[in-house]
Amino acid sequence: MASTGQLAGQWSTRVIELIQQVQETQAEAIATAAHWCGDAIASGGLAHMFGSGHSRMAVEEMFPRYGSYPGFHPIVELSTTFHTQVVGANGQRQAMYVERTSGLADVVLSNFAFGHRDVMIVFSVSGTSTVAVEMAQGAKSRGLRTVAVTSVPHSSVSRSPTGTTLREVADLVIDIGTPPGDALVQVPGLDTPVGPGSTAVTVAVVNELKVQTAELLVARGVHLPVLTSAVIVGNERSAELFDAAYDEHARRVATAIGGAGAARAEARAGRAAKLPMVERPERPTAT
Repeated sequence: MASTGQLAGQWSTRVIELIQQVQETQAEAIATAAHWCGDAIASGGLAHMFGSGHSRMAVEEMFPRYGSYPGFHPIVELSTTFHTQVVGANGQRQAMYVERTSGLADVVLSNFAFGHRDVMIVFSVSGTSTVAVEMAQGAKSRGLRTVAVTSVPHSSVSRSPTGTTLREVADLVIDIGTPPGDALVQVPGLDTPVGPGSTAVTVAVVNELKVQTAELLVARGVHLPVLTSAVIVGNERSAELFDAAYDEHARRVATAIGGAGAARAEARAGRAAKLPMVERPERPTAT
């Protein structure tokens, strides 16, 4: 049997400490975010979520997966989140370049019409990604309440290409507290640390937010279908819950996408109505 190294358990210990730190210092911010999400979902709207890079994992942790329910709208762009190719076509260099591209966030947001109580939650560990910062700015300019889930220690020592960080833009900040650079364990013999902690801590925030929002919704009489494993409720009931959750999600997202299309069509019609009439010469009749 292989012997345990001297660093065994250090990463886990550090992550547990960070989660406890979040529980102690960010409880009020998480509770506020849960109330905002509850307002949005109870009113028939959506709590939108965006993450680029590895932050997409936080978005997918919220919905759809077992123990989750509709009302949370995951927004990720494949061009900024496809990492497994690493090099070559669709490689990591391109993904990192794209997430630093100004204007992308506004193009993404243009696909949706937002409800008056909708929320936008933006996940970015560094808080300096151009697309993350502009996603929060764009959502805020459209009237959405915005939540940043980010590392304040990291963004305190790093700036985005725009000179603005996510925590400076959002209405509410949930600080995951991971150190600059994210990695938690220094291994003797290596120049730089290994073992990033942001995913574990952010996922803890996501599930805390999910649970608290569900409690608030139930208190309001809103009972949404929860994606539930067949080992708990049996195959038939599990399939029913999945269909109901997917259908409810489709209904809400269709309203957002359809509303954007309707608004553009109305704008086009309005512009056409304002165009001046053009005098056309009469066509001569054939003799």
